Amino acid sequence: MEELTTPLYSRHVDLGGKIVPFAGYLLPVQYPSGLVKEHLAVRNQAGLFDVSHMGEILIKGEDAFANVQALVTVDVAEMYDGSVKYTPMCNCEGGVVDDILVYRINEKCYYLVVNASNRHKDVEWIKKNLKGDAAMEDISDSVGQIALQGPASIEIMKRSIDDDKNRPKKYYTFTTEGKIANHRCLISRTGYTGELGYEIYAAAEDIGEIWDLLLKNGEDLGLIPCGLGARDTLRLEAAMPLYGHELLDDITPLEASLDFFVKPDRSDFYGRDAMLKKGVSRKRVGLKVTGRGIIREHCDVYSGDKLVGHVTSGTLCPFVNQAVGMALLDIDYTADGTELEADVRGRRVPVTVIPLPFYKRPTTK
Repeated sequence: MEELTTPLYSRHVDLGGKIVPFAGYLLPVQYPSGLVKEHLAVRNQAGLFDVSHMGEILIKGEDAFANVQALVTVDVAEMYDGSVKYTPMCNCEGGVVDDILVYRINEKCYYLVVNASNRHKDVEWIKKNLKGDAAMEDISDSVGQIALQGPASIEIMKRSIDDDKNRPKKYYTFTTEGKIANHRCLISRTGYTGELGYEIYAAAEDIGEIWDLLLKNGEDLGLIPCGLGARDTLRLEAAMPLYGHELLDDITPLEASLDFFVKPDRSDFYGRDAMLKKGVSRKRVGLKVTGRGIIREHCDVYSGDKLVGHVTSGTLCPFVNQAVGMALLDIDYTADGTELEADVRGRRVPVTVIPLPFYKRPTTK
């Protein structure tokens, strides 16, 4: 299958981005500045990411609320117009179809943002389960999305948005009234880096001018373009799960340590009963490498000679300057301080279970 490109593809090429295939798209994994500099820019100044490969789905109609409520594990009844919720979306066996963002436009219109690799699967799952007076529309191909992340992002957004009263001030809120470069945008106070930031959605044909203006307005504040590599190390450092790693069709949200995003007292979401019946015999945890080496996805984890789980994501995280990883382990080996070993290409590397996240944004920033 031919790889797709985002509306910003030519800009990535012009900026010297190293282009790689990802989730069916050609995207920059890094720019000439390099992954480490991009990672640290987001932690200390700001970074700009092209995330136009993500999927966007509208659910509209008199029964839109009931349908979204059935699809996700959080309580959509708690939402108000202009609020956002992160949530798993489960299959009937309690495993995760995808983890998504739900934007409430109003009670009869919800905007779902899904992972690029799951877009078509998600569309089919939603279509299969849609009931009553509700319609679904996949608008992904008409939408461009960029993420402005880092402590300088507020000042950059103030410089760039046409009217600052339309800048979302609280986490997990959004506006559809924002304009950047005179283009109407949906702007949300969200991100996938563990930092201050915004995610900006606009018409595909408009997103390039918005990208250009943000880069120009943030240049003196240290803003640089960032690729997939830094996006991955940032989300790992902040212990944010990634579908295909910490989340899968056979891993429940409770096993993935997403208990906060599950409302088990609700009986009206798909997979609830199966998830609770399965229980939690394994759990996502953090691992700190205490020996020499770097742990990676798929490394087996042992207690003595006993296989107790595997690493789901791992690397050397630049800001904390520590080799760490997330792992799915048998529940008996998930207590903080548990000493284990990871098999790295046939060599046992000592690791210790530690609390997540590895990095948490200082409240003083």
